[in-house]
Amino acid sequence: MTSALTRLCLALAALTATGAAAEQFARKDCLDCHGAFREKVLSRTHLHSSVRQQKCEDCHIRHGIVPKLILRESGNKLCLECHKPAAVGLEKAVVHKPLKSGECVQCHDAHGSNAPLMLKTEGAALCFACHKQEAFQRKNVHAVLRQTGCAACHSAHATGEKQLLVAKEAQLCSGCHKPAEAPFRKAHAGYPVESARCSSCHDPHSSDRKKLLRPALHNPVASRECASCHAAAGSDKPFALARAGADTCFKCHLPDSIVDKGQIAHAPVAKGDCLACHDPHASDAKKLLKAAGTSLCLSCHAAMKENVAHRHPPVADCLSCHQAHAADRKALLEVDKDQLCLKCHAKTVQGFKAATVHAPFKQGRCTSCHDPHGSSYTGMVKSRPDLICFGCHGSLEAEFARSHTHKPVQVGDCTSCHSSHGSDRKTLLKAAAPQLCQSCHAELLADQRGAASHKPFAEGKCLACHDPHASNQRGMAVRPVKDLCLSCHEKQGREAQAAKSVHAPFATGDCTSCHNPHKSALDKLLLVKGSDGCLACHKTMKEAMKDKKVHAPVAEDCLKCHSPHASSNPALLSRAAQQVCTQCHKADEPQFAPAHLGIEAAKDACTTCHDPHFGKDERLLHAVVHRPFEARNCGMCHTAAPGPRRKAAR
Repeated sequence: MTSALTRLCLALAALTATGAAAEQFARKDCLDCHGAFREKVLSRTHLHSSVRQQKCEDCHIRHGIVPKLILRESGNKLCLECHKPAAVGLEKAVVHKPLKSGECVQCHDAHGSNAPLMLKTEGAALCFACHKQEAFQRKNVHAVLRQTGCAACHSAHATGEKQLLVAKEAQLCSGCHKPAEAPFRKAHAGYPVESARCSSCHDPHSSDRKKLLRPALHNPVASRECASCHAAAGSDKPFALARAGADTCFKCHLPDSIVDKGQIAHAPVAKGDCLACHDPHASDAKKLLKAAGTSLCLSCHAAMKENVAHRHPPVADCLSCHQAHAADRKALLEVDKDQLCLKCHAKTVQGFKAATVHAPFKQGRCTSCHDPHGSSYTGMVKSRPDLICFGCHGSLEAEFARSHTHKPVQVGDCTSCHSSHGSDRKTLLKAAAPQLCQSCHAELLADQRGAASHKPFAEGKCLACHDPHASNQRGMAVRPVKDLCLSCHEKQGREAQAAKSVHAPFATGDCTSCHNPHKSALDKLLLVKGSDGCLACHKTMKEAMKDKKVHAPVAEDCLKCHSPHASSNPALLSRAAQQVCTQCHKADEPQFAPAHLGIEAAKDACTTCHDPHFGKDERLLHAVVHRPFEARNCGMCHTAAPGPRRKAAR
């Protein structure tokens, strides 16, 4: 037997070895599977050397997570393994943004292209993917741009000059435009402009003006009267100003036309630094401004650059509110602040007609609440609404710091209930209760067919019971719930004072554990019908009642025997125990006497023998009973006494 088993094991081992030897993986190339790639890329005229040599693993990890692209390095790190940083110009002063940010593939196709240098497209079309082409296609296009393209003047990767120029600006321009020639000298009034910056007057790409002049020209430049501001063309310092600083400008632009007496001057104007905002020769912006729109203002007022969720639309044009040079008001406002805001916010003016007007609004102090430029808060308020409100209503902040806070107060949204400008109601409420409450509590205030409503609730007197802001009481009650309820239900309070037993929820003021304070389809605004409400608290009794015979009143309604709030009897009984029982169990009924062996049981406490709630059978006897008693054999312990009633032996 053992030898047979040995032979079987050897045979299996031999088969396994044979199978292992046969299971050899034949190497396959990437292109054996990536056929679509082969058809799409390999036919291109300019291929990446690794692609041409089918060395995919120069860049890719062979066993990647399919179909995710797995590269050996991220971003430009992979490219820079072969294309050294110094060779592509990463060490130079000005680097093209895609190269600097690690996005070579923004311009180059990583595998191959029909364009030289594996560019994704040829010529200026690639540049126009980022640079808006309108600026390069105006009426008159620079000849070198039209004939050669962007690369004639700009480096694709990096350079030591601004704007990625391949050489200094003057050197580039003089390569085509010969400064020594007579037409050039005449066009520039004999001034040696080859040493100046040509782009201060000319657009290097395209222009709607002849000679590529910029849209806005200073009159002396347009009329070639350079000497009206500068020294003579043949002097030692031809570009020196004839007058110092702003005096050059004031020769034509009289100071009184810029700043009136008593006005507040813009800081650059006050310093006489006209060139802080204006270009003295030419500009793409109106009035020879150095930049268009707000970008010029933001070059100094950096705080206004901050990104906010709600930007004031006029911020797109600072001059819609502010004067450029001088004004009679602070912040160079063109009119008083209150009038300035109302110029656009005509609808808000209606707030002045309201019975109650918010004081800051009435006084025209809009900026006491709003940021005139923009804010990340709705309505462009300066901060969270409640913090703004507490700026004036400081005492309320501590008052609202209670254990139960109305949700709008909790999240700081005062304006969900109060109007910020004006209202026809006191305290600037947007509406009166209960309409205001209904905006959030619509489901609670909706009509419910067949339901009875608590009188204050039915009359819409929400604030008779609730504090609209915060409270230390549950449900944001205006005072402890017990005191609140007893302020109307005085009778129940008086009964409790003289009572021997008081229902625990009533004693602790937890009225809402049994009653709905708003409305209910049940009598007395009860939350639950019948005994179910009682058993929700008396869980021990509910558990003990399982599989037992339950006394009918317990199953139907506990209030047949007990008072709901307080009683002059123990255990909240509505009357004396014997009287409670005899409501249903009549001692003069024929079957009563035999059931009690002729003993006048009605004169004794029924609960000495019977459990008032449940029992193991219809007799509802206590769970533990003396055996002779259970057998109805009273004679074993008691002797008969003379008279109509038997008495127990002593």
